[in-house]
Amino acid sequence: MKADDIRSSSDLKLFESLLQNSDVKRVKAHIERQEEKRAGGQTRRHLLATSVRLSRNMAPALHDMADHCVDRLGIETPLELYAFSSPQFNAACFKPEDGRVFIMFSSSLLEAFSDKELLFVMGHELGHHVYQHHDIPIGYLLRGKQPPPAALALDLFAWSRYAEVSADRAGAYCAEDLHSVARALFRLASGVTSERVVQFDLDEFLLQVDDMVAVDAEPGQGAPMQDWFSTHPFSPLRVKALQEFYRSELMTAGGTNKRALEINVEDVMQLMEPDYIKGKTDSNKAMRRLFIAGAIAIAHVYNGISEQERATFKSFFKDDDLDIDKLDPDRLRDVLPKRVAATVALTSKSQRMQVLRDLCLIAQAEGKVVEPELSVLREIAEGLDVPFSFVLQSLELAELLD
Repeated sequence: MKADDIRSSSDLKLFESLLQNSDVKRVKAHIERQEEKRAGGQTRRHLLATSVRLSRNMAPALHDMADHCVDRLGIETPLELYAFSSPQFNAACFKPEDGRVFIMFSSSLLEAFSDKELLFVMGHELGHHVYQHHDIPIGYLLRGKQPPPAALALDLFAWSRYAEVSADRAGAYCAEDLHSVARALFRLASGVTSERVVQFDLDEFLLQVDDMVAVDAEPGQGAPMQDWFSTHPFSPLRVKALQEFYRSELMTAGGTNKRALEINVEDVMQLMEPDYIKGKTDSNKAMRRLFIAGAIAIAHVYNGISEQERATFKSFFKDDDLDIDKLDPDRLRDVLPKRVAATVALTSKSQRMQVLRDLCLIAQAEGKVVEPELSVLREIAEGLDVPFSFVLQSLELAELLD
């Protein structure tokens, strides 16, 4: 079996679509021109200056793990491994440079994780490489001087989640041990590494995962906020998706076929971001009404609603006949506090954060967020009991591939 066989179908579909997007093509061309002007080896020079290169003599066991992952994933590009000092568990794979791939590990991760857990982390990072995820410059697109259209930003968010699913599968395929994979994710989430106090139990952990994704009322209800928005999250939904992967024919003889696997994973991922714009539940309606009032208030507060703000707003309702010109900005501004209160009464904090993140896209429509717009966002955030720091994080659009 090849690495391509286990890649998430949704990742591949969104990846290929994004590569054809004119804004993505433009940014990619700009980056390539900038790279041509600079001397080669920038990434490697930075790594050599800020971390320690781990040769095969220095870290034979780690290189053996890398060899295993390279063989499993069919990678032909030479690797260089690096370690940097940090108390945080972290790892990263960089875009290939001068025919080499660089993987960096934090010192705490190397010291705390078992061999199988490191295989998962190594395979995950190499998954980003083998699936060419770095070909979509998501950081440049989201953090550039000119923010992307809302529709593109939402597509990038969705793709990045499925890219993580593919990378997780690559890591699990290398580790070949669900217990170790789940324990690695548990350690990333809890920070607990010693079994003197906490004994990891796979069945108990997976039971917790099942409880967290149970949908007694609404999709996404009760999901921890870090699952939605963190750059390097532990996600029970990712564990659930990996559980489906291990049960499939890709990992277990006679298991679920690939098509059924992808359907099951899409159902899991849908829990992460329900479509409140089209949803018919009371919580969906409250979120949608808040978004409309908040978006118009933000767009109108400074020099009226611009064409960019108008286009961004319409991108959320492209399949509906909502006419922005028939909306009354003054009335919507007056009812905004009531809609905030109604949303608080009917939704979880993570759902409120989703609306707030989408409102940040409206604020960014013209490229620069001004103080009056920030003031409205601050008011909404306070009413929703969401830290204003989340607004600032969203405006920087820090949700990137690890």
